[in-house]
Formats: sequence, structure tokens, C-alpha cells
Amino acid sequence: MSFVSYLLNGISLGSVYAIIALGYTMVYGIAKMLNFAHGDVIMIGSYVVFVAVNRTGLPVPVSILLSAAVCTILGVVIERVAYKPLRHASKLAVLITAIGVSYFLQNVALLIFGADTKAFSSVVSMKPIQLADGQLNISGETIVTVAACIVIMVCLMAFIKYSKAGHAMLAVSEDGGAAQLMGINVNGTIALTFAIGSALAAVAGVLLCSTYPSLTPYTGAMPGIKAFVAAVFGGIGSIPGAFIGGILLGVIEILGKAYISSQLADAIVFSVLIIVLVVKPTGLLGKQIQEKV
Repeated sequence: MSFVSYLLNGISLGSVYAIIALGYTMVYGIAKMLNFAHGDVIMIGSYVVFVAVNRTGLPVPVSILLSAAVCTILGVVIERVAYKPLRHASKLAVLITAIGVSYFLQNVALLIFGADTKAFSSVVSMKPIQLADGQLNISGETIVTVAACIVIMVCLMAFIKYSKAGHAMLAVSEDGGAAQLMGINVNGTIALTFAIGSALAAVAGVLLCSTYPSLTPYTGAMPGIKAFVAAVFGGIGSIPGAFIGGILLGVIEILGKAYISSQLADAIVFSVLIIVLVVKPTGLLGKQIQEKV
């Protein structure tokens, strides 16, 4: 039963990675840029819920909605202020700016909340489920996290496939210049992508801190990097790929900690990524793109 328990914990952690990776993969697929400040938006969203629940006494559902709204606005502001002026700049300039935004958010959180670790109370009130005569215990956080990940992925795929805004995103991802000539608001579409990705980051942050109940200004840094690895693992730009990559990454990490070494778990995760990229450079579900010369 211990293996099944580890597997469920891995799927739970992988679901958080998958939700974060969905934000990465949407931004890259449409804007063709890597928003390395995405992990710190997770941290900001978690702090919003922490303050709303513990300092102002707001109900948990209201606090989560407030967190998603704050992160949505933050994502749009970051895109407008930091990334939009660099729309036609080199990828290196955008990457350096993203790293700068990441450190800026971390230091703002340090100034406001301090460096001490905050005890984050779980927002999940669901009781654990016991199976196999009590030998297998499935926490409410695990059930809610996995269910939320599946629902979010299905809703995103339906949104992109059936909505007008989703069709605009597909057009911009294929060719931004041609999409603009066809009357699509490219800037507005990219801003919408950042808004959706940042709202997902808020949800992921709340679920992450509910499962691992601690919060610091650096909470989102490593999960953000691992979620980026998950997006590349599954095929960056692919929503199902981000989902599969996140789940696999979480399972590999937890099983690595359990059966090999907790200190080497991160090294194992990144080693698996290297192996996958050597065998299939586009990731598990990524498509090979041929560039015209």
C-alpha cells in the first residue's frame, strides 16, 4: 500500500505542477515567450489568500476568488509594463526581463511580509477517505487538487476549441502578423492569455500551500521552475502535454524521494527531462515545427 500512497501523492503534486505548467504553455504557445515570473505570481496569490483568511476573516471561497482576481490583474500589468514594450525585441532581452520581474516580486513580498515562514491553513475542508481497511489514506487535498487539475484542463481545451477568444489565440499562435491583418487584436489576445495563466497560478498556489502548509516569499520559485520543466517535458505549447508532463514529473519526484534519495529527487527530475529531450526534443506531445528559410 505504501507504493499506492506514494503514487497518489505524486499525482497530487503533479497536478499542481500541471496547473502551473498550463499557464507557462499557454503564454509560450501564443506569445512565444517564457514568463519566468509565473512562479512568483503563485506566491503572491498564496499571500492574498493567507491575508484574506487570517487577517480579515473572509470566507475561503471569497478569498480564493480575490486571489485569482489579484493575480489576473497582476499578470496583465506585468505583460503591459514589462513584456509588451519588448514584443519585437530579442528573446534574450525578454528572458532577462522575466528574471528581473521575478526578483522584483520576491523582494516586494520580502518587504511586505518579511522572510519568516508563515503557517498556511488548508482551504480544503473535505475529510480524507480511507480505503483497504484504513491502510490507504487519501487526503482531501489530494482529491481536490487532482479534480481541479482535470476540470481546468478540460475547460481550457473547450475554451480554446469553441470560443471566439480561443480561436483568436490559435490564430495568434500560428502567425501573429497574419492574425492582426485579419482584424484580431493581438495585444488584447496576449493580455488575455496572461490573465488566464495568472488566475491559474493563484489556484495552483492555494492548492500547493494547502498540501504543503508553509509560505515564504520564495514559495513559488522552485515549483515554477519544475512546472516549466513539466511543460517542456510534455511538449511546450500543448495543453494535454502540460497535463501529462506535470503528472509524470510529480510521480517521478515523489517516487524518487521515497525509493532513491530525498536529496537527489530534484536531480532525478531534471535528469529525466534531459533524457526525454535527447530522445524527443519537442517533448512527449510537442510537434516538430519546420521554419521556412
